[in-house]
Amino acid sequence: MKRGTRRLITTALFAACVATTASCAADDRQADLRQAVDATIQPVIAKNSIAGMAVGIVVGDKHYVFNYGVASTETKQPVTDDTLFELGSVSKTLTATLASYAQVSGDLSLSDPTGKYVPALRESKFGAVSLLELGTHTPGGFPLQVPDDVKDNEQLIGYLKQWQPTYEPGTYRTYSNLGIGMLGSVTARSMGRDFTSSMEQQLFPALGMRHTYIDIPAARKPDYAQGYTKQGAPVRMSPGVLSAEAYGVKTTAADMIRFMQANMSMIELDAKLQRAVTATHTGYFTAGPMTQDLIWEQYPYPVALKTLLEGNSPHVIFNAIPATRITPPKAPSSDAWINKTGSTNGFGAYVAFVPEKRLGIVILANKNFPIEERVAMAYKILTNLTAGER
Repeated sequence: MKRGTRRLITTALFAACVATTASCAADDRQADLRQAVDATIQPVIAKNSIAGMAVGIVVGDKHYVFNYGVASTETKQPVTDDTLFELGSVSKTLTATLASYAQVSGDLSLSDPTGKYVPALRESKFGAVSLLELGTHTPGGFPLQVPDDVKDNEQLIGYLKQWQPTYEPGTYRTYSNLGIGMLGSVTARSMGRDFTSSMEQQLFPALGMRHTYIDIPAARKPDYAQGYTKQGAPVRMSPGVLSAEAYGVKTTAADMIRFMQANMSMIELDAKLQRAVTATHTGYFTAGPMTQDLIWEQYPYPVALKTLLEGNSPHVIFNAIPATRITPPKAPSSDAWINKTGSTNGFGAYVAFVPEKRLGIVILANKNFPIEERVAMAYKILTNLTAGER
C-alpha cells in the first residue's frame, strides 16, 4: 500500500473514531438526562393516572423531547414527537406575542383604549380600558370565563357595553380569559385579519412553529391526543366565544421548545419579531410574589420553589390580587424565571425558562393534573440541571 493512501485511511479512521466518541458522549448525556427526567416525571404520571405526556427541555445549545405513555387509551397510540396537545392558557403567551408584534409593526399601541378599535364600545367603561390592562389582567375585574349566556360576538359586545369595573383599572389583577381574548380580537382587527389566520398564517410560521394550530388540519387529526378529565372520561375543548384567543392552541413539545428558544433569543428570527417576543417580558405590575409581564409571569432568579407555588396557586388564579404599576415599566431581564401554566378540561401544561441560563422546560399532558405538581416537577428538573454551577 502506498504511503499516501495509508495516511488517508489512517486519517479517515481517526476522524471516524472522534465522531463516534462525540456521538457516544452526546448519547450518554441524553441518557443521563432521560434517567433524571424519568425519576421525576414517572411517579407523577402514576399518581395522577395520566395517559400520556411530552416533556421538552432546552439546555444551552441542546434540546430534548421525552415522551411518555399513550395519546389515547382506546387506540394505545403512543405519545411521539408528532403528538399534538392542547396548551390551554399557555396559548395566551402566543396571543400576547401577536399583540406585541402588532405594536412593533405600528398597527396598535398597548396604551391605546380598547374603544379605539371597537367603535361600538367607545362610550362604555370597557372602551376606556387600555390594551395593556387587558394583557396584564388589570382592567378592573373581569370574570374568569366569558359568561355562559354569551354565545356570539353580538352578545359579547352587548355584555361589554354593560360591564362595570369592580376596581379602578390598573389596581387589581383578576385573571381572565375574557381580557386576553379581547386583546387577541382587537389585535387581529388592527392588523386587518381575523385572529386564527393571523396566528396560523403569520405568527406561527414566522416563529418556525410548523406543527402548531388553532384549527387542526384533517391530515394532522390522527396526531391530536385524546384528553381525559380528572375522572378519566375522554374530552377535548369545545370552541366558544374568544376560545381561540384565550386557550385554543394545539402544538407539539418540539414546537414549544422552539418558542422557548425564541423567548431566550437563541434562534434566528426577523429582527422586528424578536423585539416583539422579547418585549412580552417587560414587567408592568407587581402582584403578590410575581411581576406581571404581558401575560408571562416572572420572578427574580434564583427563585425558591415556595415562591413559584404561591405565584401559581389557585388563590392567585381565582382571586383579585392587589397590583402595583411599575413606573417606568421594568425592561426585559435575562436573570428571571419566566413561566405560564395552562389547562383545559382534558389537558395540563406548564412552561418555564431562564434566559440567562438558556434553560427551559415545557410539560404537556393529556390530563388536567394539579398545577403545583407541574411546577414542582419543572423546578426539580431545572434545578438539578444547574446544580453543578453552584
